[in-house]
Amino acid sequence: MSVVGIIVCVIMAPILIMNITIVIKSYINPEKVPDFFGIKPFVVATGSMEPEIYGGDLVITKTVNPGDLKVRDIISFKEGDAVITHRIVEVTEKDGEPAFITKGDANNVEDENPVTYAQVEGIYRFKINGLGNLAMFMQTQAGMVVFIAVPLCAFIIYDTIRRRRAEQEEKERLRAEQEEKDRLRAELDEQNRLRAELEERNRGYWG
Repeated sequence: MSVVGIIVCVIMAPILIMNITIVIKSYINPEKVPDFFGIKPFVVATGSMEPEIYGGDLVITKTVNPGDLKVRDIISFKEGDAVITHRIVEVTEKDGEPAFITKGDANNVEDENPVTYAQVEGIYRFKINGLGNLAMFMQTQAGMVVFIAVPLCAFIIYDTIRRRRAEQEEKERLRAEQEEKDRLRAELDEQNRLRAELEERNRGYWG
């Protein structure tokens, strides 16, 4: 169990640090999408990028210099309060500034508004299938119960059982030690008794 606990800690520690960093940054600057050393995870809500990305997937993006982006790159960009992940199909201009025409792979038409450099959140790196649904579920009351309350209760129960087992093992160890001491003491007493009898016999023999 100790080895399992160490493995779980090693796996969960980076995730916990990432989440804490992202939460803190979101409170410090609520108007900006938080990142962890340039890494930004996003939950995909629709199937507009199928079959490359499915609704419910968690996409991982990396901040990038928009000037380095090119046609066919998949980017995540902010539009209003939402973040959209679509593919660049054309490099253009908007109000005299460089911009991108984007489109979902599964959509028949291009996105209505060009994406400016300021809107770009990052370039798509990889996805984790279905993890977005899990992340969304974890934000619900039921998800908090399943992923926070249940593990916490399980840990408390496990720790209680472990402590009681350790106490019982300690009692058994002390009992065994006491029994061994009693046995050795009894053997010593028996040896002393036999020695005394032998001395008594010797004294009687030699008169």
